[in-house]
Amino acid sequence: MSDTPIPNDAVAAGGEPRLMDCPNWLYLLREFDSLYRHGSAGGSAAIRGHRKRVRDRLSSAMARNPEMTERACQAKPVTAHLPRALDLGERAAMQGMARALREVKDQLTWEYGYDRISKALSQKYAYCEILGPQGPVKCDSLILGFVLFAPNTTYPQHSHKEIEESYISVSGAWSENNAAVFAPGSLILNRSGDEHRITTGDRDPCLLAYAWIGPEARLAKPDMKLSSPRKSKLAP
Repeated sequence: MSDTPIPNDAVAAGGEPRLMDCPNWLYLLREFDSLYRHGSAGGSAAIRGHRKRVRDRLSSAMARNPEMTERACQAKPVTAHLPRALDLGERAAMQGMARALREVKDQLTWEYGYDRISKALSQKYAYCEILGPQGPVKCDSLILGFVLFAPNTTYPQHSHKEIEESYISVSGAWSENNAAVFAPGSLILNRSGDEHRITTGDRDPCLLAYAWIGPEARLAKPDMKLSSPRKSKLAP
């Protein structure tokens, strides 16, 4: 399926395409909406509240039918694992999300987000923003995207100042803070300032969808930093 915008009066007149002109991006955002609208909160009031905040901001953004921002397609070494991650996702609970992401996979801008990153981590991690201040779909109050890890990856301890974050597993096995193993469909909530570290299984890549909520100024410039090992509060 092509992601060529459907012609409308604005596009025909030389205007920029909007979200409703780009069905593949629209369907991908609808998959996010479905996850945060119909997924279980597991009895957690905090997760229930987070889900509502995400879907309210997403619904508002979609209703505005924003202009699409053209970004340069960019790969990273880890994106060689993306076809396998999508194949695994299409076999399990997150098949709708995996299929929707496959339709735009050749238009994604994969990046690191850090001024400095170790050579080892640069080979095994990258993320892409779908909706947000820097995404192809513009939104100042919410960021949605995906993060991809190679097999046998340790994503070092980090936190996000003033940002509330959730991950939802699309494919692959992973753990946070060595506390449990999470399968496709699982949601993890990290509040502002929560220190967390991610590890992945040794056989397959791991693909996570994520959502960030925070002040507009912080979302526009997250200032991502890895925590100092000397300040680690996590068990090894």
